[in-house]
Order: sequence, then structure tokens, then C-alpha cells
Amino acid sequence: MALSKIRIEMARSHEFPEGSARHGYEFVAPLDRKGHIDAKAWQQHRSQCRVKRFWEGVPDEIGHLVHKPGGSWAFHYDIHGDADDDETGYRFGDHAFITGEYISVREHDEDMNTFRIVSITPIS
Repeated sequence: MALSKIRIEMARSHEFPEGSARHGYEFVAPLDRKGHIDAKAWQQHRSQCRVKRFWEGVPDEIGHLVHKPGGSWAFHYDIHGDADDDETGYRFGDHAFITGEYISVREHDEDMNTFRIVSITPIS
């Protein structure tokens, strides 16, 4: 198991026909050899599993990757005390994080957006 920094950027959509490198997330997660988030390793390194949401025109939001009851994964931000404000990763528990693949995140406003994994960098 190694902690990895994962960068995802907005994929092509109606609002962003070319995608956008100025809208996305960087987060740290423990990935196993197949690229899945390792829940047991996350328990040991949860304080290191940070997230930064970057969105052009809006201040960055900083928080943590959290494992929710039922096995889902979400981004919980330090400025929001309410779990209802978490942004949930769609099937993050089943998805292999591989550069070039696509994943989805349900954001604060309940919109589901698709992102492309642009980099995965081992950090430990």
C-alpha cells in the first residue's frame, strides 16, 4: 500500500465542452496494487488523506477523504460541519483509480459531475 496524490479535472460536459483543468480536485488516498482505495490503510492514514477542491473563481476548499457508513467515500470540508455538505464519490469503493479513466462526484449542489483522472503520484 502506498499513499498517492490523485488529481482529477472536469471532463467534457455541456458546461465545459473541452473539459477544464481549472475545475477539479486533488486528494490523497491509499491505493492497493490494482488502484482501489484501501479502506484498512485509510484507517491508519486518515489524517493524511486530504482533499483540495479547486474551482476557478471560487476559493479552494480544503478537507478530508472520509469513509462513510455503508462503504461509500466522500470529501468532507473543514468549513462545513454538516455531513450533508459532503461531496460523494460515485462508486469510489469499486472503482480502480487509473490515469485517463473517468469518475463522478456528487457535489454540494447535488449535481453529479464527471472528472478525468489526470495524474496519480505516489507520495510514500
